[in-house]
Amino acid sequence: MDYSTILTLCGFSFLSGFVDAIIGGGGLIQTPAILFSLPQYPVPTLIASTKIPSLCGSLMGAFQYSRRVVVIGKFIGPMMAIAFGASWLGSWTLTRVPNSFMKPFALAILITVFIYTLTKKEFGQVVHQHVSARQQRLRMWLMGAGIGFYDGFFGPGTGSFLVLGFIALIGFDFLKASAHAKLVNAATNLASTLFFMSEGKILYAVAFPMAVANLSGAFLGARLAILKGNQFIRVFFLLIITATIIRFGWDLFD
Repeated sequence: MDYSTILTLCGFSFLSGFVDAIIGGGGLIQTPAILFSLPQYPVPTLIASTKIPSLCGSLMGAFQYSRRVVVIGKFIGPMMAIAFGASWLGSWTLTRVPNSFMKPFALAILITVFIYTLTKKEFGQVVHQHVSARQQRLRMWLMGAGIGFYDGFFGPGTGSFLVLGFIALIGFDFLKASAHAKLVNAATNLASTLFFMSEGKILYAVAFPMAVANLSGAFLGARLAILKGNQFIRVFFLLIITATIIRFGWDLFD
């Protein structure tokens, strides 16, 4: 493995962290890059090696958002714990069953989300206080279980799904949803990282440099999202959902 390959992967990882900090979906950039650059390694090993960079980016994004956006601490802590356990279970399940059936399901959801977000201009622009505290708690915990398992088992689009859930089910705007999504995504990435470390599947010579790059991109992305606000994040959300739809569609029909 030469230095030029590592530098190239760091460039993609920086872009991945930048995009992921704004609205999620950074895995669409980072994962294909490492699969293409290091074809001599098994796919599970390459996927596992992206988990440390993703974890670092998520932690940086969570830190930046939490300094400027009010977080519902009493609910988000248990949600992160649930998401952690669900992600570990998803990663364990991935080592035992194929995950190909998830792609058509995820593609259908993403197309629906894209159409709804495009046609509903007010979607995610303001905070709607129409959900009771009890309902918020229940919905957040169910989201943590479902999306946490999805991230450990399949992965692409997890950040975007979390943002969507916080907007549609909890009533947050894009900025508040992104802040909470980063915290939960950090928990799911930590679970997957620890699982794959225990399985000995991570290429640390690649993972650590990519982690530094991803963290740097996440720092800039989160600062930009906070500075520009909801409308900017909405546009980015639509772009990433479009890219995810194209990616899943290509995988399904190629």
